[in-house]
Amino acid sequence: MNPNYLIVFFISMVPLIELRGAVPFAVGFHNADPSFNMVTAYILIIVGNMLPVPFIYLFARKVLEWGKDKPVIGGFFSFCLQKGEKGGKKLEEKAKNGLYAALALFVGIPLPGTGAWTGMLAASILDMDFNKSTVAVLSGVLLAGIIVGIVSFGAFGAVNAITG
Repeated sequence: MNPNYLIVFFISMVPLIELRGAVPFAVGFHNADPSFNMVTAYILIIVGNMLPVPFIYLFARKVLEWGKDKPVIGGFFSFCLQKGEKGGKKLEEKAKNGLYAALALFVGIPLPGTGAWTGMLAASILDMDFNKSTVAVLSGVLLAGIIVGIVSFGAFGAVNAITG
């Protein structure tokens, strides 16, 4: 097995980087070696990005609450809680009845801080249904993967055209 598949798999699990960082790596690996299969990479990236989701929903809020007043980690944990609460409240205000569709779009629009980690943390903080939240986050991850893939292929194509 090509070790680059493992690289994109593990990159997709890293908070804040997630799929948005893994897909450009995969496209770069594909451009360097056309035998690097993008469908396989995309599946691994989706699985890697979704793997932490149940743990985030079930444990992140508890761990963050526990650590928010601890020295060294307290500031980061408080930041994560505030980010989740802020994202959750913003989502709730905008969505009203379409909360799960809004969660999918929140995760699916590939901007910094809008990935599966933040989306599932917001779902946990808002006490949203686990199964519906997971489907919404997965939908958003799939959408973000398509968008980031198109942008990455376009960017690499432009660079290749310029450099000849």
